[in-house]
Amino acid sequence: MPVTVTLPGPAPWGFRISGGRDFGKPITVSKVTEHGKAAAGDLRPGDVIVTINGESTAEMLNVEAQNKIKQSPGQLRLEVER
Repeated sequence: MPVTVTLPGPAPWGFRISGGRDFGKPITVSKVTEHGKAAAGDLRPGDVIVTINGESTAEMLNVEAQNKIKQSPGQLRLEVER
């Protein structure tokens, strides 16, 4: 069941990702910084990011996902699978 995580902006968001179409794996949260915005929003290592601000990550390269996250204006909304 998807969970929506909304983080207040601006960046830094306090998490790192791995995976992407270029790695043949889904975009996944690889690390969450203690006491950061992602931790406060209950984002967890291992969460698979399904959408970034409503845009599907299914065909995104890793760098595309990173750029979408970095360039997010205001808040960042992620839909994740746990």
